[in-house]
Amino acid sequence: MLTIYGVLRSRASRNVWLAFEAGLAFRQVAVIQAYRLPSPEAPDAPLHTRHPDFLKVNPNGHVPTLVDDGLVLHESLAINLYLAKRYGGALGPQDIAEDGLMGMWALWAAAEAEPHTINILYHRVARPPAERDPQVAAAAVEALRMPFAALDAALAATGWLVGGRFTVADINVAEVIRYAQPAPELFEAAPRVARWLAACHDRPAFKRMMAEREREPA
Repeated sequence: MLTIYGVLRSRASRNVWLAFEAGLAFRQVAVIQAYRLPSPEAPDAPLHTRHPDFLKVNPNGHVPTLVDDGLVLHESLAINLYLAKRYGGALGPQDIAEDGLMGMWALWAAAEAEPHTINILYHRVARPPAERDPQVAAAAVEALRMPFAALDAALAATGWLVGGRFTVADINVAEVIRYAQPAPELFEAAPRVARWLAACHDRPAFKRMMAEREREPA
Protein backbone atom coordinates (compact mmCIF):
# COMPACT_ATOMS: atom_id res chain seq x y z
CA MET A 1 0.00 0.00 0.00
CA LEU A 2 1.03 3.59 -0.60
CA THR A 3 2.72 4.81 2.58
CA ILE A 4 3.38 8.39 3.67
CA TYR A 5 5.82 8.88 6.55
CA GLY A 6 5.33 12.06 8.56
CA VAL A 7 2.91 13.92 10.77
CA LEU A 8 0.56 16.56 9.39
CA ARG A 9 2.34 19.27 11.36
CA SER A 10 5.10 18.94 8.81
CA ARG A 11 5.49 19.17 5.03
CA ALA A 12 3.71 15.81 4.83
CA SER A 13 0.54 17.91 4.90
CA ARG A 14 1.13 18.60 1.20
CA ASN A 15 1.17 14.93 0.32
CA VAL A 16 -1.88 14.05 2.39
CA TRP A 17 -3.81 16.94 0.82
CA LEU A 18 -3.02 15.65 -2.66
CA ALA A 19 -3.84 12.08 -1.68
CA PHE A 20 -7.24 13.24 -0.43
CA GLU A 21 -7.82 15.22 -3.64
CA ALA A 22 -7.02 12.15 -5.73
CA GLY A 23 -9.06 9.76 -3.56
CA LEU A 24 -6.03 7.59 -2.85
CA ALA A 25 -5.94 4.82 -0.29
CA PHE A 26 -2.78 5.19 1.77
CA ARG A 27 -1.21 4.40 5.11
CA GLN A 28 0.26 7.22 7.19
CA VAL A 29 3.12 6.43 9.54
CA ALA A 30 3.37 9.17 12.16
CA VAL A 31 7.00 10.29 12.29
CA ILE A 32 7.48 13.43 14.36
CA GLN A 33 10.36 15.87 13.95
CA ALA A 34 13.06 15.07 16.51
CA TYR A 35 13.49 18.74 17.41
CA ARG A 36 9.91 18.82 18.70
CA LEU A 37 10.65 16.21 21.36
CA PRO A 38 12.17 17.09 24.74
CA SER A 39 14.13 13.82 24.84
CA PRO A 40 14.37 12.07 21.44
CA GLU A 41 16.67 9.45 22.96
CA ALA A 42 14.20 8.44 25.66
CA PRO A 43 13.14 4.78 25.47
CA ASP A 44 9.47 5.76 25.25
CA ALA A 45 9.95 8.50 22.64
CA PRO A 46 7.62 8.21 19.63
CA LEU A 47 8.98 7.41 16.20
CA HIS A 48 10.91 10.47 15.07
CA THR A 49 13.17 11.76 12.32
CA ARG A 50 16.42 10.71 14.03
CA HIS A 51 15.20 7.29 15.12
CA PRO A 52 17.29 4.46 13.63
CA ASP A 53 14.19 2.77 12.24
CA PHE A 54 13.19 5.89 10.30
CA LEU A 55 16.74 6.60 9.14
CA LYS A 56 16.59 3.28 7.34
CA VAL A 57 13.70 4.73 5.32
CA ASN A 58 15.09 8.25 4.89
CA PRO A 59 18.79 8.64 5.75
CA ASN A 60 18.38 12.42 5.45
CA GLY A 61 16.36 12.37 8.65
CA HIS A 62 13.48 14.48 7.39
CA VAL A 63 9.79 14.00 6.67
CA PRO A 64 7.92 13.29 4.51
CA THR A 65 8.93 10.14 2.70
CA LEU A 66 6.73 8.16 0.31
CA VAL A 67 6.97 4.43 -0.35
CA ASP A 68 5.01 3.09 -3.33
CA ASP A 69 5.55 -0.29 -4.97
CA GLY A 70 9.16 -0.39 -3.80
CA LEU A 71 9.86 3.19 -4.89
CA VAL A 72 11.12 5.41 -2.07
CA LEU A 73 10.80 9.17 -2.58
CA HIS A 74 11.80 12.06 -0.36
CA GLU A 75 11.04 15.80 -0.71
CA SER A 76 7.39 16.80 -0.40
CA LEU A 77 7.06 18.73 -3.66
CA ALA A 78 8.66 15.94 -5.70
CA ILE A 79 6.39 13.40 -4.00
CA ASN A 80 3.35 15.42 -5.05
CA LEU A 81 4.54 15.68 -8.65
CA TYR A 82 4.95 11.90 -8.73
CA LEU A 83 1.55 11.21 -7.16
CA ALA A 84 -0.17 13.62 -9.53
CA LYS A 85 1.43 12.05 -12.59
CA ARG A 86 0.75 8.48 -11.54
CA TYR A 87 -2.62 8.74 -9.82
CA GLY A 88 -3.90 12.29 -9.99
CA GLY A 89 -5.79 12.45 -13.29
CA ALA A 90 -6.52 16.12 -13.98
CA LEU A 91 -4.34 17.09 -11.01
CA GLY A 92 -1.35 15.99 -13.06
CA PRO A 93 0.06 17.09 -16.40
CA GLN A 94 -1.92 16.45 -19.58
CA ASP A 95 1.09 17.02 -21.85
CA ILE A 96 4.81 17.74 -21.66
CA ALA A 97 4.26 21.50 -21.52
CA GLU A 98 2.09 21.19 -18.43
CA ASP A 99 4.64 18.81 -16.95
CA GLY A 100 7.32 21.44 -17.38
CA LEU A 101 5.16 24.16 -15.88
CA MET A 102 4.28 22.04 -12.86
CA GLY A 103 7.96 21.31 -12.27
CA MET A 104 8.77 24.99 -12.69
CA TRP A 105 6.23 26.04 -10.07
CA ALA A 106 7.48 23.41 -7.62
CA LEU A 107 11.03 24.74 -7.95
CA TRP A 108 9.74 28.33 -7.73
CA ALA A 109 7.97 27.50 -4.49
CA ALA A 110 11.08 25.91 -3.02
CA ALA A 111 13.62 28.49 -4.19
CA GLU A 112 11.81 31.82 -4.50
CA ALA A 113 9.17 31.60 -1.80
CA GLU A 114 9.69 29.07 0.98
CA PRO A 115 12.98 30.40 2.42
CA HIS A 116 11.09 33.62 3.16
CA THR A 117 7.57 32.38 3.93
CA ILE A 118 8.95 30.07 6.59
CA ASN A 119 10.70 33.00 8.28
CA ILE A 120 7.44 34.93 8.38
CA LEU A 121 5.77 31.95 10.04
CA TYR A 122 8.59 31.44 12.53
CA HIS A 123 9.19 35.05 13.48
CA ARG A 124 5.60 36.30 13.60
CA VAL A 125 3.69 33.29 14.94
CA ALA A 126 5.30 29.90 15.45
CA ARG A 127 8.24 30.57 17.73
CA PRO A 128 7.87 31.77 21.33
CA PRO A 129 7.85 35.58 21.45
CA ALA A 130 11.31 35.73 23.01
CA GLU A 131 12.74 33.83 20.04
CA ARG A 132 11.14 35.96 17.32
CA ASP A 133 13.15 38.54 15.42
CA PRO A 134 10.98 41.25 13.86
CA GLN A 135 13.82 42.25 11.55
CA VAL A 136 14.01 38.75 10.08
CA ALA A 137 10.26 38.79 9.46
CA ALA A 138 10.41 42.26 7.90
CA ALA A 139 13.26 41.20 5.61
CA ALA A 140 11.27 38.15 4.53
CA VAL A 141 8.27 40.32 3.67
CA GLU A 142 10.42 42.60 1.53
CA ALA A 143 12.04 39.62 -0.20
CA LEU A 144 8.60 38.25 -1.09
CA ARG A 145 7.17 41.37 -2.68
CA MET A 146 8.51 40.56 -6.14
CA PRO A 147 7.62 36.83 -5.99
CA PHE A 148 4.10 37.71 -4.83
CA ALA A 149 3.75 40.16 -7.71
CA ALA A 150 4.93 37.45 -10.14
CA LEU A 151 2.46 34.94 -8.70
CA ASP A 152 -0.34 37.50 -8.84
CA ALA A 153 0.38 38.11 -12.53
CA ALA A 154 0.48 34.38 -13.28
CA LEU A 155 -3.01 33.98 -11.81
CA ALA A 156 -4.50 36.77 -13.94
CA ALA A 157 -5.58 34.60 -16.89
CA THR A 158 -7.58 31.82 -15.23
CA GLY A 159 -7.11 32.04 -11.47
CA TRP A 160 -5.05 28.82 -11.48
CA LEU A 161 -1.39 28.19 -12.23
CA VAL A 162 -1.47 25.53 -14.97
CA GLY A 163 -4.04 24.54 -17.58
CA GLY A 164 -6.84 26.75 -16.32
CA ARG A 165 -7.74 24.23 -13.61
CA PHE A 166 -6.76 23.25 -10.08
CA THR A 167 -3.66 21.03 -10.22
CA VAL A 168 -0.70 19.80 -8.23
CA ALA A 169 0.98 23.12 -9.03
CA ASP A 170 -1.64 24.91 -6.95
CA ILE A 171 -1.25 22.47 -4.06
CA ASN A 172 2.54 22.75 -4.01
CA VAL A 173 2.59 26.52 -4.21
CA ALA A 174 -0.36 27.07 -1.88
CA GLU A 175 1.25 24.98 0.84
CA VAL A 176 4.33 27.23 0.70
CA ILE A 177 2.41 30.50 0.44
CA ARG A 178 0.25 29.43 3.42
CA TYR A 179 3.24 30.11 5.68
CA ALA A 180 3.11 33.80 4.70
CA GLN A 181 -0.42 34.37 6.02
CA PRO A 182 0.89 36.18 9.13
CA ALA A 183 1.98 38.94 6.69
CA PRO A 184 -1.37 40.30 5.46
CA GLU A 185 0.40 43.21 3.77
CA LEU A 186 1.69 40.81 1.10
CA PHE A 187 -1.83 39.62 0.27
CA GLU A 188 -3.26 43.13 0.25
CA ALA A 189 -0.74 44.01 -2.46
CA ALA A 190 -1.52 40.82 -4.43
CA PRO A 191 -5.34 40.40 -4.42
CA ARG A 192 -5.35 37.56 -6.95
CA VAL A 193 -3.03 35.60 -4.68
CA ALA A 194 -5.38 36.21 -1.77
CA ARG A 195 -8.41 34.98 -3.74
CA TRP A 196 -6.54 31.98 -5.12
CA LEU A 197 -5.28 30.88 -1.71
CA ALA A 198 -8.78 31.21 -0.27
CA ALA A 199 -10.14 29.07 -3.12
CA CYS A 200 -7.48 26.42 -2.48
CA HIS A 201 -8.27 26.39 1.23
CA ASP A 202 -12.00 26.11 0.52
CA ARG A 203 -11.54 22.72 -1.11
CA PRO A 204 -12.96 19.77 0.89
CA ALA A 205 -9.70 17.84 0.67
CA PHE A 206 -7.74 20.70 2.21
CA LYS A 207 -10.31 21.14 4.96
CA ARG A 208 -10.16 17.43 5.70
CA MET A 209 -6.38 17.50 5.91
CA MET A 210 -6.39 20.52 8.20
CA ALA A 211 -9.05 19.00 10.45
CA GLU A 212 -6.89 15.91 10.89
CA ARG A 213 -3.85 18.13 11.46
CA GLU A 214 -5.63 19.97 14.25
CA ARG A 215 -6.27 16.65 15.99
CA GLU A 216 -2.54 15.93 16.16
CA PRO A 217 -0.66 16.84 19.34
CA ALA A 218 0.83 20.30 19.09
